[in-house]
Amino acid sequence: MRSSDRTNADRWRPWRALDAPTVRAVAVMCLSVMVIGMSYGVSGHGAGLTWWQLTIIATVVLAGSSEFVFVAVLAAGGAPLLGAAAGLLVNTRNLGYGLAVGRHLDRGVPMLLGAHLINDETAALATAESDRRRGQAVFFLCGTGILVCWPAGAALGSVIGDAVARPESLGLDAAFPALLAALAIPALRDRAVVGAAAIGGAAALAATPFVPAGVPVLIALVGVVATVRYRIHDDPENLSAADDLDQEAPMEVPR
Repeated sequence: MRSSDRTNADRWRPWRALDAPTVRAVAVMCLSVMVIGMSYGVSGHGAGLTWWQLTIIATVVLAGSSEFVFVAVLAAGGAPLLGAAAGLLVNTRNLGYGLAVGRHLDRGVPMLLGAHLINDETAALATAESDRRRGQAVFFLCGTGILVCWPAGAALGSVIGDAVARPESLGLDAAFPALLAALAIPALRDRAVVGAAAIGGAAALAATPFVPAGVPVLIALVGVVATVRYRIHDDPENLSAADDLDQEAPMEVPR
């Protein structure tokens, strides 16, 4: 097979770029999402939603935090429109995820499909990859897995009812955040990332008592904004690139 043909074939089979540990990490992530989805299904069932309603919402929205907020508003007796507005506010954090993940996606159909698959898990896995091809492959593999596992978990949770009403009693609620933390820890080798995490974490903790659930994650983005200038001026590669541009800039001859 010619190299061009092999390249085209690999383009339509991006999973070839992934190794076994990455695939296992995606599988564990998706199973964790299914467990959390079962908890969501139980909560939604208690708020009066049927299994098929929960499944449709989980498939169309595909954003766990927003859906939990929506169900919480309904359970408290609030109007569905109010719950949808609160969920939309929580989901604005996907704007930051989109900016981070967009560099891994091709324009056109892949980016359009990817917009629906952006969430905490796909963003965490994709941004951890420095290679664009691997980042795109792991993004779509994880996104497709969550698109299947999250609605399935919601439907199972609704059917099972109170059997998993309190997943924390089994310790399953800790598995999901622990997995996200494990994915984020390697990035802490970078001083700018440590600074962004510290500033963003402090801002999120300070805001938690005063804003709805999910909004502190959005507020934590101030850490990124606060460290962008530091990264640009502290990174030797950026400085050398700027010097090269200055040297290559043509001299303007006065007339």
